[in-house]
Amino acid sequence: MAESKRDFYDVLGVSKTASDDEIKAAFRQMAKKYHPDLHPDDKDAEAKFKEVNEAYEVLSDPDKRAKYDQFGHAAFDPSAGGYSGGSPFSGFGGGFSGFGGFGDIFGDIFGGGNRSNTNNYGPVRGENLRQSITITFEEAAFGCEKEIQYRREENCSVCGGTGAAAGTKPQTCPTCGGRGTVTRVQNTILGAMQTTVPCSACGGTGKIIKDPCKNCSGSGRVRTYQKRKFRIPAGIDDGQTIRLSGGGDDGLRGGPKGDLHISVRVKPHKRFIRDGADIHQNISIPVTTAILGGAIDVPTLDKDVKLNIPEGTPAQKTFRMKGAGIQKLNSQDKGDMYINITVDIPKKLTDKQREIIKQFAEETGDRNAAGADSKKQTRKGLFRK
Repeated sequence: MAESKRDFYDVLGVSKTASDDEIKAAFRQMAKKYHPDLHPDDKDAEAKFKEVNEAYEVLSDPDKRAKYDQFGHAAFDPSAGGYSGGSPFSGFGGGFSGFGGFGDIFGDIFGGGNRSNTNNYGPVRGENLRQSITITFEEAAFGCEKEIQYRREENCSVCGGTGAAAGTKPQTCPTCGGRGTVTRVQNTILGAMQTTVPCSACGGTGKIIKDPCKNCSGSGRVRTYQKRKFRIPAGIDDGQTIRLSGGGDDGLRGGPKGDLHISVRVKPHKRFIRDGADIHQNISIPVTTAILGGAIDVPTLDKDVKLNIPEGTPAQKTFRMKGAGIQKLNSQDKGDMYINITVDIPKKLTDKQREIIKQFAEETGDRNAAGADSKKQTRKGLFRK
C-alpha cells in the first residue's frame, strides 16, 4: 500500500525544497552506499537500493515530483483518489536490468553505465566545490569585495595529469581492454540484474601505470590551496549562492573545470529587520511628541534622516520611507523602510509633572485618571450639558 512507503524526501535525506542538483547528489551517495555489488546476498541493502531508485525516479522528474508533492504516494497508487496513471517505477521495465534513465548517473558513480568504450576514457568535467562565507548586514545591502581560500584538485604539472613518470605513458589495461569497466550479472529476487562496475585492475581508468609520477604518486592529481577574490553584489540575501565559473576542480583528461558555489550567510542587524528589499525597525518616541507632534531622527543604512510625527500619533503607527530600503539584486531599484512607532510612557514622575498630568486629565474629562478632581470633571460635564 502507498501509505506503508517511506517519504521519498526522507529516503534520499533531502528537504522538500531541495534543488535538482541536491537531489541528484543525494541519490548518487545513497545508490553507491546500497549497491548490490557492494553488498552481495544482502537482502536489506537490496531493498534499500530499490527504495532509493524509486524515490529518485519520482523526485528527478518535475511532473512526477509535482504530483507527489500534491498527493504523496497516492499519486501513483491505482486504488487511491490521487492516482494519475502509470507507475513512478515504470521506467525500469523488467526489474532493474535496464535502469531506465539512470545510466548516466550510475556511470558517474561506478565508472561504467551506458557510456561507450570510446568515451570511457574521454574528457570528464571537474567536480563543483562548495564553500560558505559570512558577511554583515551592511555588506549584503551595499555589496562588497571578498577573498576566499579553499582546497581544490588540479592536474599534476609534472606529468600533465597522466600519472606516468616523465618519458613514459599509461598502457591499456589488459583486463578490461581499456574500457575501465567490467559487466556482472547477478540473480536476485527481482530477476537477473546486470551491472557495470569499475575494473579492479585499473581502478576504472582503462589504463595501467607501470612507472608512476613521483610528484602525484601516479594519480595525476594534486591538492592545492586556492585564493580567489570575488564580488558580492548589492542586495544579496541570506542563504543565496554565488557561482564562480571555473573555480572548482580541474577536469580529467582535458575536461573543463568545475565551478565554485559560495553560500552567503548574512549576520542579523541589531536594529533593522529585513524582508526582501524592505527594512523594518521600531522607534520609541516620548508621549509628548506623540501628542504634540514633532520631528525625530530616523537611522537608515547610510545616514540619519528627519521624520515628521503628526500631532496625535497613536502607538503602533507605521510610517513608510520610500526608497530607504535595500537595493534589489541585479537592479537599481530599492525597497522601502517601515518605521513602527511605539510611545514611551514615563514610569516615574516628579511632583510637578504629576500635577501637570492631573490638570491635563481634568481638562480632557478623564474620570479614570488617579488623583484627578472628579467633582470638577462632573461640574464641567453638567455645565456642558
